[in-house]
This record gives sequence, C-alpha cells and structure tokens, in this order.
Amino acid sequence: MDGSKGLLFVGDDWAEEHHDVELQDPTGRVLGRAKLPEGIAGIARLHAMIGEYVGDDDEPAQVVVGIETDRGGWVQALITAGYRVYAINPLQVARYRERHSVSGAKSDTGDAHTLADMVRTDRHQLLPVAGDSVHAEAVKVVTRAHKTLIWERTRHLLRLRSGLREFFPAALAAFDDLTAPDALQLLGAAPDPASAGRLSIAQITAALKRARRRNIAEKAAAIQAALRAEQLRQPAVVSAAYAATVRAQVAILSTLNTEIKNMEEQVEAHFGKHPDAEIYLSQPGLGVVLGARVLAEFGDDKTRYADAKARKNYAGTSPITRQSGKKKLVLARYVHNDRLIDALNRQAFATLRASPGARAYYDRLRGRGVGHHAALRQLGNRLVGILHGCLKTATAYDEATAWAHHQQDLQAAA
Repeated sequence: MDGSKGLLFVGDDWAEEHHDVELQDPTGRVLGRAKLPEGIAGIARLHAMIGEYVGDDDEPAQVVVGIETDRGGWVQALITAGYRVYAINPLQVARYRERHSVSGAKSDTGDAHTLADMVRTDRHQLLPVAGDSVHAEAVKVVTRAHKTLIWERTRHLLRLRSGLREFFPAALAAFDDLTAPDALQLLGAAPDPASAGRLSIAQITAALKRARRRNIAEKAAAIQAALRAEQLRQPAVVSAAYAATVRAQVAILSTLNTEIKNMEEQVEAHFGKHPDAEIYLSQPGLGVVLGARVLAEFGDDKTRYADAKARKNYAGTSPITRQSGKKKLVLARYVHNDRLIDALNRQAFATLRASPGARAYYDRLRGRGVGHHAALRQLGNRLVGILHGCLKTATAYDEATAWAHHQQDLQAAA
C-alpha cells in the first residue's frame, strides 16, 4: 500500500451511550457523519457505513480508526474487524484542536472530525492499540482491580485516621496498623473512648490470637494501657456520632481486606497461565503480584516495542531532555502510566537486596551525587531494558549477563 492511498479514516468520539463518528478519505474530504448508539446496533451501522467505501476485496487494515480509549467491547469489536485502531490521549486531541482553532469551541462532532484528521495526518506519531493476547487482557483486568481495591483501602484508612484523630486519638497510639484484622475487630466492638476503655485483657487477647499475632500478652497489655490513657474528649453526643462513622469505616475496610485477598488469588491464577510468567518471575524484585502488574501494563504484543528504548519511553522511566541554546536540562517524565511506574519503582527498590548487580549500579549512581529517588528511576530504567532483552530472546534473567556491561565499565574505570 502506497502512503494513504486507498485508506479510509474514521474519527470516533465516544460517550457512555453513543458515538459520534466521521469518515474521511485520504484528501480529508468528509464522506459521512453519524451519531451511533453504543452496542451491537451501533457497531453494525458503523460497519455498514465503512462498507459503502471499502470494497469486498479490500483489506480491513485499510480502515484506520482514532478513538480516545483502548478498552471496552466497542474497541474490541473494531480490532476484531481487522481495522487499525489508534487510542489517542484526550490531551493530544485537545492540543491538536488548538492548532486549528483559537475560538475554544468544542463539540462531539468536532472531536470526531479532529480524531479523523489526526489518524489521517499524524498517525506516524501515534501508537496503535496493542494486539495483546486474551491471557494478557485477563491479567490486566484482575491486576487493575486488585490495585484499585488497595487504593480504595488507603483512602478509607485515611478517613478513619482523620475521624479518630478528632475524637479518639488513643486508638492511633494503640494500633500501629488500622487495617489489621485485630485493630478492625476491636474498633468495631469498641468504636469510642468510653467503650474502648472497658475492653478487658481477655477480649484484646482473643482478637490478637485470631490475627495470629506474636508476643500476645505484651501487646494486649500495651493496647489496653493506650486505650485507657488520658486524652481530650468530645461531648458524649458528638462522640457517639463519630463512633457511628468509625463502625462504617471498619465495615468497609474489613470488606476491602477480604476482597483484596480474593482478587490477589485471581491475579495469581491468571498470571500463572501466561506463557511469559516465568520470564517475569525470573526478574529480580518481581514476585507474582508485581510481575503480573508489569506484564499487564506492558502487554504481550511482540510488535508493540521496536526496541528497548521504545519500551522505556512507554514505561516513563527514560528521562526527557530540554535544550535551548546553551541551557540543557535532563528531567524525569511526569506523564506516564501511574500503575506501571508504581510497579517498576517497587521493583527497583526490591532489587537493592535481591540483585548484587543492581545494588552496585545504584551505589555507583549515589557515589556520583545522584539522589536516592533519581538513582532508583535510573535503576528502574535499566531493569526495563533487561526485561525487554529477556522477553525478546525468551530467556530467563541471568545476573552475570544482565550486569556484564556494568562490570566492564567498572573495570575500565579502575
């Protein structure tokens, strides 16, 4: 196929209940517009519109679609049809719109036109939706759900802490981890200073035993002493109101703990079925959960990353350079996949103990005056390159091979 000749370009501005679409030819001439309902009826009408301009003998890949999402049944239907689908960041769409209009006007039909224009003129700057396997998609679904539940638990933990600080500060001194089963059980049974002060050693001990704590007698005594310590108190009516909020947060946190554990089992089950699982698990610092998260966010499309640099750029671990005249700055990337960068940062920190080569690399950076977080980012960037090499060659991680170049640099410097 020569350039854009014979191609059909589709801009798809999606909403929860409908899609505004526009079809363009290679010259930018508008061939058709429509507002399509979400679901089977809408996708059938879109296929029919495309069929008016694409012959039976033409390849489906001649249809190029721009849309602001890479998930959902609609996108999957487009991919299944064989169309080339580009998931475009809404910020990119907004910037492109500003290139052609200064009025600030925005509409669904206008966005569909912008998306069609973008895949027609700038698709070489865009990433197509990855052709990940169904196993990778399943891992992504459960890992994202698992991480989202953890984030939700953190939010509710902070709300619980905030409430306790207002009327029951002794609870914060008594319990190091408010999401622990023993803390939740005792707070659920005694959510206010008065009832907590009446808890017996036997009741506290029973909760600690169910949570399988160690040094139970010592901990039970310490908890009781903290709960009975003198503290500033709210009026009884206000304290009762706060206690009701504590019970609600305790119930939510208890449920989240259960569902996080259940979802972690799903992560392990789906990740274990993926053919690349062993390669990920061979990487230093990656266990089942972190390994599954990294696989889910990178995907397993073998053609998505042309080289290690492309994978690093997608990960957001590679730095960006800003240069103007004699001024040159090397900065961390602030636009990135939050879930992926979080997993990679955790891996980098874990490798400081798990990999001698990683530790030596980190220490070398620190010795040159690089800060802790910057050194971890550079280490994470290096680990992404190592992972890329392992996946490309379908080989497990080898400590000597992974850091051979680094060792050669040290020897040369010596």
